[in-house]
Amino acid sequence: MVRHPKGPRARTRYLLRKPPRRRGMRGLSYLLRNYSIGDKVVIRPDPSVHSGMPHRRYVGKVATVVGFRGRALEVLVSEPQRLLIVHRAHVIPLEQK
Repeated sequence: MVRHPKGPRARTRYLLRKPPRRRGMRGLSYLLRNYSIGDKVVIRPDPSVHSGMPHRRYVGKVATVVGFRGRALEVLVSEPQRLLIVHRAHVIPLEQK
């Protein structure tokens, strides 16, 4: 018997995937967006950027920006209350959902 994988991207074949016409790197506008403390963001992982990708259980969750760590954001997810360190590529403002 082969044991099933238990890594951070296990069982994400369709969840962390882009449609064929949207493959490749995005433009720079998502990196140049300014966030401030208290902004609401939606966690939406970009599979073309591997660094700072949140766990798959947080896909689609609304979070609040509580701080910054280098190029990454510290976001607070409400249920269950967790502090995540997420790269800017994996969040979008709540209004653009």
